[in-house]
Amino acid sequence: MKHMFKLAGLLAAGLMMGQGSAVAETSITGFHDSTSGTYMDYMKTVYARAGKPELLQLPLTAFDKEYDLVGLAAESWSQSDDGLTWTINLRDNLTWSDGQPLTSADYLFSLQRAATSGYDFAWYWDFAGGIKNWKLVTEGTADVSELGLGAPDAHTLTVTTETAKPYLPSVVSLWYPVPKHIWDQHGDDYAANVDTLVSSGAFKLDSWEKSTNKMVFSKRADYNGPWPAMVDKVTIDPSVGAPEVGFPAYLAGDTDLTNLNAGQIPFAEAKFKEQLRTNAIFAVSYFSFDLDAEPFNNLDVRKALWYAVDRDEMTSTVLKNLAIPAKSLLAPGFPGYNEELTKHATFDPEKAREHLAKAGYPNGEGFPTVEVWYRKQGGYNGAITSPMLQYLQAEFKEHLGIQMDIKVMSMEEWMDSLLNKKNSLFLAPYEFDYLDPSNFYGIFYNGGRHSHHLASYDELVAQADSNPDWDARLGLYEEAEMELINNVSIIPLMHPITTSLIKNEVKGDGTSPNALGFSPLDARVTYFYTHVTK
Repeated sequence: MKHMFKLAGLLAAGLMMGQGSAVAETSITGFHDSTSGTYMDYMKTVYARAGKPELLQLPLTAFDKEYDLVGLAAESWSQSDDGLTWTINLRDNLTWSDGQPLTSADYLFSLQRAATSGYDFAWYWDFAGGIKNWKLVTEGTADVSELGLGAPDAHTLTVTTETAKPYLPSVVSLWYPVPKHIWDQHGDDYAANVDTLVSSGAFKLDSWEKSTNKMVFSKRADYNGPWPAMVDKVTIDPSVGAPEVGFPAYLAGDTDLTNLNAGQIPFAEAKFKEQLRTNAIFAVSYFSFDLDAEPFNNLDVRKALWYAVDRDEMTSTVLKNLAIPAKSLLAPGFPGYNEELTKHATFDPEKAREHLAKAGYPNGEGFPTVEVWYRKQGGYNGAITSPMLQYLQAEFKEHLGIQMDIKVMSMEEWMDSLLNKKNSLFLAPYEFDYLDPSNFYGIFYNGGRHSHHLASYDELVAQADSNPDWDARLGLYEEAEMELINNVSIIPLMHPITTSLIKNEVKGDGTSPNALGFSPLDARVTYFYTHVTK
């Protein structure tokens, strides 16, 4: 009997010890900006996607916080001697969350579907990827089988481009797989429901509130690729995306990170300095013109506006802590940034007036009222756009005597107006998609999204894009940007920055600043959410 009591006591003690040593589930709450969107599929829609599908699917490559390229689904890659064909080798033993193997066929299908389904990001695979016959297929004049894509076996992809693309491994950081075995059963709606939305990445989707697009992700125990999740659960809540809501939620302990608006930053600096993080978005906002329409078909008019912009004053006053001056296309820290180019972006109101007079509008006399069109935006741009345009409106009135009215419109209406030249002046934002200077110079190549068609520029960019020598490429890009500057094809205005707070309880490499002092946080979600815990 004594032995029985002793055994029972040992068992009870063991259970208590087991309970005491149980590891608590770790959970992090973050945010995103959109409450709309139906499909959790980056390869179905980018601009109208729901939530953060990037947390679910495994891209071929990705950038870490130091902006170094890392192979994720891709273990290695190589370029042919003529520079036109890339061979990408996938890692072994990658699987979907339903246990099915993740193969090259899933990646091949995702781009084939994108090329034939009216994908809203299809232009990227033309200007950035340069995939052979991409434009012909998307226009419907060539069959999808003619795309420069292949999957010779389950672990190999081939990509053939129209011209040499030495930076293609960076481009494919936005190439996510689509589960063909699931799509064959459910079509595109596979990505509209939790029960059918299988994952290839480090997380899987647990719940999705359709009314708000609030989502809960959990760590995949069966994931065996690079960058496994360190945290058990991630909640992404769009209701706390705006700093006006996110900061109070942060103070209340309802979210673990938040962006700050300009008014909140001084308080946060005083109270939570060790929790502050700053990030360069690597984006640019700029004025774009219809170069064929009056009055902006006159180079002197464009030069007048160029010299009338005081970027330093604008970003130190109305945009303080929200942006830095954009004196070139590329932001400081972005690969290929060239300090020499920034010397041309000078504020000189006297020279501005001289050019306006030369154009036939002395002191603004006879200059028509113009209207700048911009798209309604959330996120970091939501706090920047309106005060920036109001500042510039006052600048042009003061220094040039001209009236610039302001019109805001939806993303769809703005893009349609830009592409179809329904106005002569636009405020255009652009955020990087991959870390190579070709990403920004491609915006204007062969007309890009602005129909600029500057032949001298196109020739230089084409040479730079295909040149395998990094220094030679940078020299060609510098010459190309000088063509834009001399023609005043655009006027760069500002590069946005964000200031955020992240709780001290959130640990891991994803929380610490990189060598440049930037903290990308969830700007590129794959790295951040797989490198934090709590």
